Amino acid sequence: MSEAQQPMFSIEKIYVKDLSLEVPGGPQTFMQSEQPQLEVQLSQQSQRVSDVLFEVTLVITVTAKRADKTLFLVEVSQAGVFQIRNVSEADLAPVLGMICPNVLFPYARETVSDIVNRAGFPPVLLAPVNFETLYQQRLAEAAAQPSGSRIEIAH
Repeated sequence: MSEAQQPMFSIEKIYVKDLSLEVPGGPQTFMQSEQPQLEVQLSQQSQRVSDVLFEVTLVITVTAKRADKTLFLVEVSQAGVFQIRNVSEADLAPVLGMICPNVLFPYARETVSDIVNRAGFPPVLLAPVNFETLYQQRLAEAAAQPSGSRIEIAH
């Protein structure tokens, strides 16, 4: 294979696309010492920007609750623009669904920790995520859907 036909992957830009923080209880939130329960939700989207550029967005939502009261809610949309060349359409979905989110996750993790800390709470350190397992689960779910239903995995 000539050098011009070799698969190519590069990071063009990584950025925070959207950031939201809510502390609905105001100062009363800080008056109790009981540890909150954290709920973490993760989703991702990707879109083709040009023939070789793709934007992948990793959305992480962290909700901290004490009993039925929300202490804080933070949502981070960490995005990246990736240049992907000479990759077949069949191989593109795994790149967008596994490799790109793996690149974005450390940035999103740092943004969540920083914004929660700036809100006056101890930093939240998100556990590592296995994007390969998540991707395989989405493929299995898509395969289990009745024909006629279509789930788009990566782009």
